[in-house]
Amino acid sequence: MTHAPEATEARPEPETTRGAPMAQPTAFEAGAEFDRQVRTLTELGYPATAGLAPERFGAAVEPLRAVAVASGNTRCEPGTGRVPFVLVVTRNLAPIGETMPRTTLHGGRLPGFVDRTYEPGALERFVATEETGLAGQDAYLLLDVERGEEFCGAVPHDAMEAIAGRGRTLLTIEEGIALITHFPQVLVKNKCFSLGGSRAGDRRVPALWISQKAPKLGWCWEGNPHTWLGMASAGARRTA
Repeated sequence: MTHAPEATEARPEPETTRGAPMAQPTAFEAGAEFDRQVRTLTELGYPATAGLAPERFGAAVEPLRAVAVASGNTRCEPGTGRVPFVLVVTRNLAPIGETMPRTTLHGGRLPGFVDRTYEPGALERFVATEETGLAGQDAYLLLDVERGEEFCGAVPHDAMEAIAGRGRTLLTIEEGIALITHFPQVLVKNKCFSLGGSRAGDRRVPALWISQKAPKLGWCWEGNPHTWLGMASAGARRTA
């Protein structure tokens, strides 16, 4: 039977500083944006989760700042589902079960959660595909990120093939969580997205959508389309 996710959305609340820049396109300086993302992770407790003091956590990801700066100053449009780069910390340092509850909707307060249809041990089996080239990585930058709403209504398997044909890469679970952690504006009603870069050797494709006024990590069958569920992708990954 098809797993049918819900498509509800939290009522917008006043803007907060978390997730800035806001929904309108804004120019930003890449180094300052990188620093903001490090602060976001630090404030959310990622250093403690990784077993590091905040200073050591900052030092560990600092080499990636040069990669961010090299990407250039550009426009950031999270409201349109596109951002230039995202700082990703993988499950090697911060388990999914601990990072997903640290997400919220833009302007929301309720913590994100993992859908109960992930049976015990399932998250551990949903790993980065070989195509991502992510074996052993702890932290890196994801560049030229799109939530992929053009694929809303498309069969996920077909969407994944189309993205591969463009030379782009599918987002993993950790990358999807990182995207909505740094830019919660990206996850909105009818423009949610699948994360085809993490698979468990079956027909399930992880996805992020909105349920109970909070972000939810669920999954859908690779052959079943949903009108409100696209396919997220990126241009590249860069390590220090």
